[in-house]
Formats: sequence, structure tokens, C-alpha cells
Amino acid sequence: MTLAIVLAAGARAASLQTGTGESLADRLAAQCRRAGADDVRFAADLDDLAALADAATGPVIVTGGDLVAHTAVLRHLATSPAGPTVALVLTDPPAGGWTAVREERGQVVDAGPPAELDGAATGVFGGALRVGADDLPSLAAAARAAAAGVAPAGTTPVPGPAVDRLFAGLTTLDALIFAHRVRLLVAHRVTDGAQLAAAEGAVATVDEDRAELRLSVKERDDFFTTFFVSTWSPYVTKAAARIGLGPTAVTMLSVAFAVAAAVLFGVGGRPALVAGAVLLYLGFVLDCVDGQLARYTRRFSAWGGWLDTMADRAKEYVVYAGLGYGATQAGFRYGWALAIAAMTLQTVRHMTDTWYGALHDEAARRPKPAAAGGGGGIGGRLNAASTRVQADTGSVSYWLKRTVVFPIGERWALIALTVALFGPRVSLFAVLLWGGLAFAYTGALRTLRARWMWVPVLDTVDAALHRDDGPLAGRLPVVRPMGPLTLAVVAALGPAALLLAALAGGAAEGPRWLVPVALLVLLIGGLGAGAAHNGPLDWLVPAVLRAAEYLFAIAVGVVGGVPPWLVFGYVFVLTLHHYDLTARLEKRQAAPPLHPATLGWEGRSALLALAAIVGFAAIGMATLGTYLLVVFVGSVVLAWVVLPARALRASASLAGARGRSPG
Repeated sequence: MTLAIVLAAGARAASLQTGTGESLADRLAAQCRRAGADDVRFAADLDDLAALADAATGPVIVTGGDLVAHTAVLRHLATSPAGPTVALVLTDPPAGGWTAVREERGQVVDAGPPAELDGAATGVFGGALRVGADDLPSLAAAARAAAAGVAPAGTTPVPGPAVDRLFAGLTTLDALIFAHRVRLLVAHRVTDGAQLAAAEGAVATVDEDRAELRLSVKERDDFFTTFFVSTWSPYVTKAAARIGLGPTAVTMLSVAFAVAAAVLFGVGGRPALVAGAVLLYLGFVLDCVDGQLARYTRRFSAWGGWLDTMADRAKEYVVYAGLGYGATQAGFRYGWALAIAAMTLQTVRHMTDTWYGALHDEAARRPKPAAAGGGGGIGGRLNAASTRVQADTGSVSYWLKRTVVFPIGERWALIALTVALFGPRVSLFAVLLWGGLAFAYTGALRTLRARWMWVPVLDTVDAALHRDDGPLAGRLPVVRPMGPLTLAVVAALGPAALLLAALAGGAAEGPRWLVPVALLVLLIGGLGAGAAHNGPLDWLVPAVLRAAEYLFAIAVGVVGGVPPWLVFGYVFVLTLHHYDLTARLEKRQAAPPLHPATLGWEGRSALLALAAIVGFAAIGMATLGTYLLVVFVGSVVLAWVVLPARALRASASLAGARGRSPG
């Protein structure tokens, strides 16, 4: 249940009469109802608001009495998927005691009087925010402190409307606040009748539905997506909304298109390859449409976000499988090997992307340690240069920066063009070449910038979970002096050496005695499981461990003479498991229900090694892969179907018990 609170205290404009004859505060209350609030209350002062926050059990929307905006602005704020607590941020100049805001990577990192921000302000508080249920105690505490005129230590009391004093106080507490910007729609805070009339006129000149459709397209996307997809995909989005398709249904359609394209790539022949390329492009359009449809209809859910992430990766790797099979059928001996290499490279890249993003977000929340860690230098200059390029939207340097990292749109475009013109083998080589260069480029620059930030991120989460450690790693002794990253890199060298030795042998099967040696080297990575992951580069540990496990599985496959398609399938199942972990990290979800049953990277590797040593590598890999797939599916069903249904029944039973009077 969502509660909306209109706090008119301290806002002179709240009692102004609007063009429809009602007061501005009354119109805001009506807009909150249309935006999805189940209950709307007026708070006479901050103490009244604190009492309402104490009694609330769900999200709370708080708005001052001086906001003139489209109803869609409040609806977008109420449904924003950015995070539980979101504040409206405007580009208007600060006036009337409004609070200035400084944001980084979409997070509010500072707020207060404009002079206190020393010219670093990026906007002004828009007089409205949504507070998540977990942050309601902080909201109530901030309201009471502001009502008493108490400012947190080291800060200046904020003058002006009560909603601004409330927001400034909330930013000093533990709440993580995300910024919600207004694009295409209109939102202004007003102080008098003239400003009210001007703002109402600006609202009337914008077609709200048309603007919302345009807003469904990401503000900043990649080059191919921006110019070859988003120019016409909103029409598909509008049609999907009219016929009642939901984002999940569109996601499933995009998966079907990608699978069909993969089948055609495997069939081979010019007509099939061209048709597959067209289907791949259309599937990517639908992949963009599902997100646009969610934004247009405001139908967001944790399940939908998780499914979109998992479907994107599964589609891509199914396409790699089709290309690998097609190249093999065309007479190229190493078609499956290229597909395995492409999948491994892309997964490790994605793991670094995820953790670098988490690192950057943590640095934004802790800007002072970030600046103090490296004192500037090349990392600081790179960070400043990157910020300048990102701000220069539409420039050549901006598009080069977005394209060189080889994002999903460019990957789909490259695959479609190369497979249609040259065939699956060339397509896989192209993906590996561009992907490898992009990995080297981003890895080098991010390493330098991370050393400058000097902000630990793995120690803010369950490191053992995201390392994917199993029971064995938890029982190994801890070697602290070397650090977990150094130990993980050493661990990856064993499987890499085993793979090189097996490939250099040229025989169908390599020397099995090397497998236990490589396993012992791999297990060195477990010696850092219990150490603190607070080094400037320890965000790389999960990606290095993923690379080590994949390399070991591939090496065991080569040594044991496992069919390449089976090796691909096993690594594919591993990637599903690891993407599940990172998707939950990004969506702030708990660990998979059956995570302990996945055995950990070291447990799975030990079982593969045992199978290879006794001469049953193929059977062992097939059995373990099937087991992990069953565990993954079972975990998904438990997490998204069974457990939510149980929680819903328990909630209904509790509500019924409360509703019954004592007998």
C-alpha cells in the first residue's frame, strides 16, 4: 500500500488557486491519487508527517505544496525502478530556500544550501520524493529533527519550506537516495501566482502520452541502438501496449527470435544465414521493446528485471552455439572452440562490468575516500576526462567511447552483418577480436581509475556468496599477505597451463596426471576466501575466479576428450548460475534459495578433476552439468513462485487474524 503525504507547511504557493479553481495543494493530492497512491493525507507540519511515517507499512510519497507538474512526473517518481528511495531533481535555479543537490551516477550524494555545495550542485530538489519502506524510520527521524530545528553535526540548517528541510536531513542519514530527473515532461516549483500561471501554461503545451512514449526510450544508449533501433521501436512499443502485451511476453518473443536465428545459423547456406541475421536484428529490436514497454506502462518488477538480464545472456550464448555448430558443419574443425571462447570472454567481461559498476556506485557514495586514495594522478585525470566525454552527448568522442566497449547492440549488429556476408566462422572470429580488444581497453582504464578511487566494494556485500565459494574454500587456511586477488590470479594460471599443455599435445586426450596438479594450483584461490577484500583492485576477484573455473572445465574437456558441444553446454550452465548471482546483486535480491547445493567453484572443479582422473570426463561433465541445471531451475521456481506465494498466504492469514475480533 502506497501512502502519499502532501506537506504544505512553509510553501506559500500551496494555497494559490490553480486554473481549475482548486488550491495547488488539493490538486497535488488528486495527482498523487492518479499516480497510484492508495491513500493521500495532508500533513500540517513535520511532526504530523513523522507520525504518519511511523504508522506506514509501505512506500511513502512526500510532496511539498509548491510543485506544478504533469501527473506522469509523480507516477514516474512513484514507480521508479532506480531504488526504494527516489527524489525528484530539477534543473531550475534554486529560489525560495530550495535545497540544492549534488548527484553522481544517479545517486544523491550531497544536499543543502547552494553556497554550502561550493558550486558543485547538479540540480535542485524538486519538492517530491518516494521513500521505501526500509527507509521510513529515517524519514520519521529526519522529520522530527527538522521540526526541532536540529541540523546534523557539521552541517548548516537549511532554510525554506519544510519539505526541503526534511529532504536535507534525510540525505545525512543512512538512506540511499536516487535522483529522478524530468525529461520532456514539465515540473516546476513556484512561489507566486505569476510563476504558477507560467508553469501551468508549460504543462498544457506538452502532450503527456506522446512524451511518455518518447521517454520509454533510454536517454543514453549505444550508437547502433540509438540510430538503428530506437528510431522506430517506440511504434512497436505503442502497438504492444494497445494489444495488451506485457514486458515478459515481449522478452519471450525476443528469445524465440534469437533461438530461430541460431537454428538458421546452424543450418547454413546463404539464404538461411541472411534470414537468421534478419531474425537476430528483429529479436534485438524486441529486446529493446520489452524495456521500453515496461517504462511506458510503468510495469516494473524484480522478476521482470531478473528475467530480462538472464534472457539477454541466454539468447546471446544460444546464438554463439548456433554459430559454433554452423562453422563446424561447414568443415571448420574449431567451430565449437570459438563459440566456447566467445562465451567465456563475454561472461568474464560482464563480471568485470558488474563489479566495476558496483565499485563506481560505492565511490559516488563515499567521494572523500575516493579522492584521498590516490591523490589524483593518471587515474584522476582519466576520471575527469571520462566525465567530460560523457557530458558531451552526441559528440564524436562520446559515440566512440560508447562504441569501443562493444556493447550488446554492436555485438548483435556485428554478428548479423558478418554471418550474412561471410558465414559463422568469420562472425565468431570478429566477436572474439573486437571483444578481446574491448576487454583490454576497459580493463586497463578501469584498473587505473580504480586505483585512484581506492574504494573497497566486495567488503560491503557477502564476499563468499559473490566469489561463489563452496564448503571446501571455507575450510582452507587463509593466506592474507598475498591478498585475494593475487591468489585468484595464481589459481587461474594452473588451468591455463593445463589447457595450453593439452592443446599443444595435439592428441584427442591429454595427460591425465596434469589434472590433479592443475586442481591444486586452482585451489590456491580458496586461500583468500576468508581474507578482507578491501584492496583497490579486489573488485576483480569474482571475474578472475570465473575465468579460472571456466578454463579448468575447458581444460578437463580437452584432456578427457569430451565432445566440444558438451563442454559448451557445461560452461553455459555455469554462466547461468553466475549471471543469476550478479543479477540478484544488481536487483538487490537475496541469494538463490538453493545456492549451497551448487557446491562452489572449487567443489565443482574437484568433481570434474576426479571424473577426468578415473577416465570418465564426459560422463562426469554431463552428470554435473545436468545436476547444476536442475538446481538452477529449482532455485528459480522457489525464488520467484513458491516462496512469494507462501509469503502472500502468510500475509493474508495475518491480515485475517488481525481483522477478526476476539471471541
